[in-house]
Amino acid sequence: MDHSSQDKNQDTEPATCNMQAATDNNHKAHKPMRAAADSSSKSKPAIRNRRFTIASSGNIGETNASSLGDVAVGRRRSTTYAEANSSPRRRSLAYTDLMAVFYPPNTLSQPLITESPFEETVAGDSASWEPTLERAIRSIVSIKAQCVRSFDTESSGTYTATGFVVDAQAGLILSNRHVVNPGPVVAQAVFVNYEEVELEPIYRDPIHDFGFFRFDPTKLQFMAAEEISLAPHKAKVGMEIRVVGNDAGEKLSILAGTLARLDRTAPEYGAGEYNDFNTFYMQAASGTSGGSSGSPVLDIYGDAVALNAGGSSKAASSFYLPLTRVVHALELIRHGQPVPRGTVQAELEHVPYDELRRLGLPVELETRARDAFPHAQGMLAVKATLPEGPADGRLRAGDIVLAVDGHAHVDFATLEAAVDAKVGERMRVSVWRGVAAHETELVVQDLHAITPSSYVEFGGGVVNNLSYQMARTYGVPVGGGVYVASSGHALGSAGAWRGSVVLRVGSSDTPDVRAFAQAVAKLHEGSRAPVRFFSLERPHKQRMAIMNVVTHWHALRMAVRDETSGLWIYEDLPRPLPVAQEEMQPMAAPSHLLPASLEPANRVWGSFVDVEFTAPFLVDGMRSTRFRGPGLIVDSSRGLVVCDRDTVPIAVGDVTVTVASSVVLPAKVVLLHPAHNFSIVSFDPRRLDGPPPPDLPVDHDHYAGNKRLEQGDVVHVVAVTGDQTPVVRQTRVAARTMVATAECAPPRFRCVNVEGVRLDDQPVCLGGVLCTGSGLAVGLWVSVSSQDSSGKDTTTMLGLDIALLRPVVDALRATGCAPPLRSLDVDLWPMRAAAARAMGLSAERIAQAEAAASSRRTPQLLYVAGLLAPNTPAAQLLNAGDVLLESDGKLLDDVSELAVVSAKAVDLVVLRDGHEISINVPTTELDAMETRRVVHWCGALVQKPYRAVLEQVRRLPSSVYISCTLYGSPANCYGLRPGMWIVEIEGRKVSTVDEFIETLHELRLSRCSSLKSGGSRYVRVTVVNKSLVTRVLSLRVDNHYWPPWRLELDAESPGGWKTIPHL
Repeated sequence: MDHSSQDKNQDTEPATCNMQAATDNNHKAHKPMRAAADSSSKSKPAIRNRRFTIASSGNIGETNASSLGDVAVGRRRSTTYAEANSSPRRRSLAYTDLMAVFYPPNTLSQPLITESPFEETVAGDSASWEPTLERAIRSIVSIKAQCVRSFDTESSGTYTATGFVVDAQAGLILSNRHVVNPGPVVAQAVFVNYEEVELEPIYRDPIHDFGFFRFDPTKLQFMAAEEISLAPHKAKVGMEIRVVGNDAGEKLSILAGTLARLDRTAPEYGAGEYNDFNTFYMQAASGTSGGSSGSPVLDIYGDAVALNAGGSSKAASSFYLPLTRVVHALELIRHGQPVPRGTVQAELEHVPYDELRRLGLPVELETRARDAFPHAQGMLAVKATLPEGPADGRLRAGDIVLAVDGHAHVDFATLEAAVDAKVGERMRVSVWRGVAAHETELVVQDLHAITPSSYVEFGGGVVNNLSYQMARTYGVPVGGGVYVASSGHALGSAGAWRGSVVLRVGSSDTPDVRAFAQAVAKLHEGSRAPVRFFSLERPHKQRMAIMNVVTHWHALRMAVRDETSGLWIYEDLPRPLPVAQEEMQPMAAPSHLLPASLEPANRVWGSFVDVEFTAPFLVDGMRSTRFRGPGLIVDSSRGLVVCDRDTVPIAVGDVTVTVASSVVLPAKVVLLHPAHNFSIVSFDPRRLDGPPPPDLPVDHDHYAGNKRLEQGDVVHVVAVTGDQTPVVRQTRVAARTMVATAECAPPRFRCVNVEGVRLDDQPVCLGGVLCTGSGLAVGLWVSVSSQDSSGKDTTTMLGLDIALLRPVVDALRATGCAPPLRSLDVDLWPMRAAAARAMGLSAERIAQAEAAASSRRTPQLLYVAGLLAPNTPAAQLLNAGDVLLESDGKLLDDVSELAVVSAKAVDLVVLRDGHEISINVPTTELDAMETRRVVHWCGALVQKPYRAVLEQVRRLPSSVYISCTLYGSPANCYGLRPGMWIVEIEGRKVSTVDEFIETLHELRLSRCSSLKSGGSRYVRVTVVNKSLVTRVLSLRVDNHYWPPWRLELDAESPGGWKTIPHL
């Protein structure tokens, strides 16, 4: 949903711990790097090749007997428990009995993992791997997936990864949890022979980094799927392995390595990311990278001994998840049974014996543990507990786990098995704390119950229940509010960005998504409601902000995951009711006078308002969604307000006008001037009680165009800063010059063919007005947006003559409608007389230019610097470099005479190739709203090319222009990009948006019947890019998560736009 972006994603500090220095990353393909550190790293380097903030869960591993190593030769034999008890030191009966409880006799001889016979191959015997790999690659698939909505730790987007078949008959594929994804995902698997099958995400572990997809084996027509057996017991240090998968996005890569560790701490990927815990990981220097997530770690016999999950950014180290608990889950899924997962909301860590002694573990307990588990090198200890969880107040950080229900556990896998078997029940936990043993009873909570499986789409954003994953990272209680996975249009207006937790909306608490939906339903559409929330980065700092309740742009619905199919089922939610007209009571806007020391500002200050604009979609070349600046009331009886186009840049969006800093009124866009840098919006003046605000007082000579701002003029700047503080300053006009702006990427409006003024003393402000000493406006002080050579957005403050407003404002006052705006659609730029002389301009013409340049330092002429549209009459008749001499028989010395005209044609005299020629050039009518319709299809926002686009192409391929593609959508996944034109769909030519809609409608009808008979879900789309290069793309249509709709300009609808749910 939230595309653009347009969310302020809050980057988090990487977390660090105590044991190893290495940076980790999940092996999902192609995502911008995020900072994260290993759980043991003291530094904070960036991780490598991490596709998203992909949750990397791993399964609880085990410590293999061989992984802990044998006792070294020559080591002094530890004192046995029997020897300790026979020592002269007196032991109390209570202490002896306690030892027997912690380590009952029937557990002393139990090995941690039963070892199986294993034959190691001769190092370097590559021939022995050939049959193994030949069999294995038939089971390994390349996964391409789309995370269609931001959810929990995941962000919407597309990625590639790896999986492998573990049950060919049932069609089960094992991969990582961060591949299967906790949120809504659409995925396909590609086998080695390039057959593609649809995948259903049927299980993802709440904590560990594994999950299962399911496919239909009957859909494979040209090969039979084979499966890879899981053999976690075969892993041991020194084993030669092969990691086979989609490394770095390649179809198939085979990486060699040797298992070096079986008891590595779970890697950490940073705060706010998915992190595995309560498990061991394996480690080898296989150098895996993005795309290899979910690859099997194979032994010489072709069995999987581990699952590839992550890697280091500073070394070739790769991290593998042990498969013990994966095997357990797989067996349950095969038999159609749920996978029980329990938790007490406590994080454990494996602590070596030397540190355990420093924590207070008695020698006797260590001796007993070493004898019971001779291959273990430590025990489990409590690292942290979550507030308000089952273990809160009962377990403490540093507690050494001695036994659970009377059974000792020194590895994660056996302890997890014990906890999973007690879901909903009580269990006894014995720990050593400091100098004494303690025992407590804990209720085992269902881990699935605190893992979100639903979300609400609201105002273009997504919220879900606060998960255990996120709560654990930041140390906050689970269920303390709803997590903002994507802020969107509405929550973004309150500054509740991604990573926030919403506690209250309006007058209702929001502990979960159901309560959130009910709270939203109590609000009124178009109103403003308070929202209480906090950022997870600063959970102790709650904030209260005002949210614009706007739901008419987007769907308002709840999605719940179907655990059988993995599909998320939508349920429409009740929308906020519109405010009845009779309930809209007029509000008084108090007038505020400035101090006398700020004169002459008081005369114009009453006309100032604050204008805010929020764009729900990134159309017309927008890269941001929120804008704010000052406005000036030019007609209070009609509610007309003028502001710069850096404040209201496009027509698609919501506008509010704040009068006297106290009354917030909804407004609509009336006009976007296509050449000059101003917009006009209107509010309903009936919503104001008492005397209306005064119209902006203007100097009539300047307003009529009889005078203009010139170099040396004394003016008073009356402007505002971001906190609405007035700025009043007397200064002089430093220069009068052409406004210079560059073509932007993506293409967006830029101010052209306008002269502006610069001031000697330019204040730092948002904008305002230039006025005389008596307080009459002679110019607008505006912000002009552009880009520099590196593509970075820039703004420049300039003064524009007040006369530029007159044609538009007078027409709106007289008729209520914007006047017709026409232009030559050429970019004009001044030329010095010396340059014109070199081009063959006569001395007579130069003398005329000098006579007209009385107010300028040097005479100048105008020439065509470029064309603003490729398909206009001016583009056919005028050439770049033409010097314009006359317009309709008058000497042309002012660019404003041609920037916007009213005539349908202009008689020009131009200098071309040293000769003067006369040309009658038809003008082009410009749209005062620029965009009147937007179509959404498969995540692509399509519109008619707007003026800034036409300027940057030499030929228009069609009138079906892609202005934006949404993350995680089919358009984003299959190669549709902003800036492309669609010219054909399934071989049918589409030249206009109307033809595009009609073709999609016909295609949808035919596609429905085709799918029923087993037809393809893919559609061929022919596109042309800016360089006029043609490509044919195949796009998988998804009407479930990405239904088609269109926006159309409609004065009667909220915000001035109507949403039509179907094409």
